[in-house]
Amino acid sequence: MLKKLRKQKKQVAFAKLNNCPTSPRKMRIVADSVRGKKVEMALTILKFSQKEASNKLEKLLISAISNWQAKNEDSDVEEANLFVKEIRVDSAGMLKRLRPAPQGRAHRIRKRSNHVTLILGSKNSIDS
Repeated sequence: MLKKLRKQKKQVAFAKLNNCPTSPRKMRIVADSVRGKKVEMALTILKFSQKEASNKLEKLLISAISNWQAKNEDSDVEEANLFVKEIRVDSAGMLKRLRPAPQGRAHRIRKRSNHVTLILGSKNSIDS
């Protein structure tokens, strides 16, 4: 039982991006485009996407791949059939600013940020 759990943990790697200064809504659009895709395909989608959030997610995906390689030094990335198992975008803290408005009033500007968690899985693992 313990060996099985260790093998499953080895097949999964993750990376986190905290306090990214992009609104969660904009980041989710890009995250939805790579969810469930193979790593090679996801990298291609992110590389050629016009969205600003895709640059940050591309770096995060590369980081998750290198984390997987650190866990599995004896394995090859191409043979492992890695895919984006889970990608989660949660909202983080907000910077609240005031913008002057007519007649002495002020409008509140909310500068949103987010946390992204990316989990890679291997098609060669036992559970999938």
